[in-house]
Amino acid sequence: MNRRLAALANAHGVSTWYEDWRHRRVEVAPETVVGVLGLLGVDATSPSAIADALAAARAVDRSALPETVVLAQGRSRALPGPGVVILEDGGRRAVDGELPADLPLGWHRLACADREVTLVVVPRRLPVPPSSWGWMLQLYALTSERSWGMGDLGDLAEFTGWAGDTGAGLVLLNPLHAVGPAHPVATSPYSPASRRFVNPLYLRVSDTAAYRAADPATRAVVDALRPDRGPLIDYDEVWAAKRRALELLHPYAQPVDLAADPALTSFATWCALAERHGNDWRAWPADLHHPDGPAVAEQRRRLADRVAFHAWLQHLCDEQLDAVTAAARSAGMPVGVVHDLAVGIDPGGADGWQLADVLAQGVRVGAPPDDFNQLGQDWGLAAWRPDRLAATGYAAYRDMLRRVLRHAGGLRVDHVAGLWRLWWVPPGGGAAEGTYVRYDAEAMLGILALEAHRAGAVVVGEDLGTVQPAVTRGLRGRNMLGSTVLWFARDEAGDFVPPARWPRNALATISTHDLPTAPGFLTGEHVRVRDELKLLGTDVAVERARAAADRDRLLTMLAAENLLPEPTPGSGSAEPAKTPDDGEVVVAMHAALAASPTRLVGVSLYDVLGEVRQPNMPGTVDEYPNWRLPLPASVAQIRADPRVTRILDLLNAARPRPADPGTAEAVTPPGQLSQSKRAGSPRKSA
Repeated sequence: MNRRLAALANAHGVSTWYEDWRHRRVEVAPETVVGVLGLLGVDATSPSAIADALAAARAVDRSALPETVVLAQGRSRALPGPGVVILEDGGRRAVDGELPADLPLGWHRLACADREVTLVVVPRRLPVPPSSWGWMLQLYALTSERSWGMGDLGDLAEFTGWAGDTGAGLVLLNPLHAVGPAHPVATSPYSPASRRFVNPLYLRVSDTAAYRAADPATRAVVDALRPDRGPLIDYDEVWAAKRRALELLHPYAQPVDLAADPALTSFATWCALAERHGNDWRAWPADLHHPDGPAVAEQRRRLADRVAFHAWLQHLCDEQLDAVTAAARSAGMPVGVVHDLAVGIDPGGADGWQLADVLAQGVRVGAPPDDFNQLGQDWGLAAWRPDRLAATGYAAYRDMLRRVLRHAGGLRVDHVAGLWRLWWVPPGGGAAEGTYVRYDAEAMLGILALEAHRAGAVVVGEDLGTVQPAVTRGLRGRNMLGSTVLWFARDEAGDFVPPARWPRNALATISTHDLPTAPGFLTGEHVRVRDELKLLGTDVAVERARAAADRDRLLTMLAAENLLPEPTPGSGSAEPAKTPDDGEVVVAMHAALAASPTRLVGVSLYDVLGEVRQPNMPGTVDEYPNWRLPLPASVAQIRADPRVTRILDLLNAARPRPADPGTAEAVTPPGQLSQSKRAGSPRKSA
């Protein structure tokens, strides 16, 4: 690596080397560094360009105010001179050479040294999360007598109320982010068109005021559109039916005030244009590429009915999510509904169109090679430009968090290490031909803490994989939780660690949506299906032997912790004792979760109901029914299932709901497992 190029990269937060999953140093190719610098608007394509860019970077006055100042409440900060703080509520405070430690939380402006910049005062830490347990739910997989071929927000309200009434303190969802309105409908909740708006596929048509106001004949036509439940979820069929039903009901709806929410109007405009031109704005006519352009304004006038329709759908989503929140509150849940924030967006989607000024155009977010993905990973997602976020006062990031948190008792942040750094792949490069770009973690994490504090929400960071120690420290120091997965809770020898040694500040689960279910792990389904899909990197016999050894290690730990029933003696003297069946082992796994010190425990219905198929198979798109597997039981059947009752009794006995969530004890430093040993989760396919 040329010394000047390395210095220029460092000045702009671009890594020239990184430590891989084996803790070995890997040098980044110079052409990758040049390509990533170009995505940040820095020309490094020639020695003279590098020299000029480096001189410009070194000429920046490091003592000057940054474009956004993030200050932890209770701390002070030196200033280059006297100034004035314009508070969020309109008040003004003169400051003389220092920001005082008693500024209120919030979004302020600071005028100092002939500049005016954004000042964000953030909490040093969130309240300690309550100790609780709850259900992990892929909402699309839930079905009932009233839902249309997939789970909906009505199902969620009913399920949440029942869950709270039977002792659960939270329901953790898959992302409900919006996807494009044109066919084919995207199935992955982790490749959304927008993280700021909600997928109307989850609407329950019959729970709308327009349905209730419609005449009987219209309601009969709407009811007849309902698709039947199939063996797999057909998103296109469900969306075609719901869209037609909602179009029939729209004339009975109250109009939405578009002037009150310009971001919603712009999103609804994108939806109307996407219906005509497809879900990728980059393939639209060139004059429609800019949301504020005259051609878009003209189309907004011509498509006023469709713009109003899509804005109304978001209004309905808000109403039905409010009902879910009310159900959680009425049931006394100490946490409530925990929403999931995807790590990025489809660059051709609505956010890619509306927020282009703060996104790196052409970048693809992914991950470097690791044990599970030796060629690296390209998730095809867009990334924030850290310099543009700071220059714009992090407004887009703040507004996204606010919209997601409006209906949330908690927020799970997918790939939370991305608040510190993200793997950028430049155009033309393979997944392994990328490098890390640094973000201002104090700003990203502090703003997340501020918006979560204002929403009264718990924060859970998905910190699986090989993460830097700063990630763990940053989460723990702010009373944000990490993630502990039973499959990865192992020591240096690969043996499962007793639950008493799991970290305190975490959400503990058996698996994730990208990994084998508990029944699938015990039966070796994950080996069988990966062999069938040609995803194994080694001989199938080797993988089967490894899976059998892992099962034995798990049973050894569970037995040592007295979580398994005693073996039943055989009927004859020569007959061996009978070992526990898989159903008893699944119960023992949940007993391990309950016995751990982790603050939150998440239970998957796939595990409890005996589903061997995992929701998503990383490395596949159409080869496996990713995100299309319904649960094997309806809402009513779940409530009556004796396996569910057994898990309810186990968890409620081990983790009774606190009488007053506000009296949770202070954080004590946990005995953390090393991140590398909690590591290794394959990332989700886009």
